Amino acid sequence: MTAAPTGHLRGTSQLAWSRTFNAPIGHVWDAVAVPELLDRWYGTFTGDPATGEVRLFMTAEGDREGSPVRVERCDKPSGYAVRTLGEGPTWVLAVDLSEIEGFTTLTLVQTFDSADRIDRIGPGWEYYLDRLVAVENGRDPATINFDGYHPSQGGYYARLADQMTF
Repeated sequence: MTAAPTGHLRGTSQLAWSRTFNAPIGHVWDAVAVPELLDRWYGTFTGDPATGEVRLFMTAEGDREGSPVRVERCDKPSGYAVRTLGEGPTWVLAVDLSEIEGFTTLTLVQTFDSADRIDRIGPGWEYYLDRLVAVENGRDPATINFDGYHPSQGGYYARLADQMTF
C-alpha cells in the first residue's frame, strides 16, 4: 500500500508533518520524549536532556553507535527542538504539541540548509510518524513498510524541495 504524502512547506526552508491523536498532550509528549516509549516506533536516547546533550540511537534502523544531539529547546509538554552534532549533515528538528478538547496534534518541523536528500527524508518522516500512529492505536509498528513511502513519495518531496530557498 502506498501512503499519501502529508508534508508541506513552512517558510522558505522548512518542511512540516502533522498527526493528530485522540489523547491528552502529556500522553503524546511521553511517546516522543520518554526513551522507552520513543523506542517503540523510532529510537531511544541516553543521557539527560537537562544537560543539553543526549545520544540518539535510531533503533528502528539498527543503529548501535548513536549520534550526539543537542537539545536546544525543551518545553514539556508543548515541544522541543534538537540539532544533530558530529559527522554528516546537521539536522535541525522541532516537535510541537498542542491539545484541543482531548485531541493532541503533533507537528514535526525540519529546517533544511540544502535540498540534498529531501526526496528521501520526507518519505522517511512520513514512515516514522505513521509508525507512531500505529503504536498509539495499539498496532505493531512493524506492519508499516517503508516501501509504501519511498520511492513513491520521492517526486512529491523533490517538487517541494524545488520551491525552497536556503
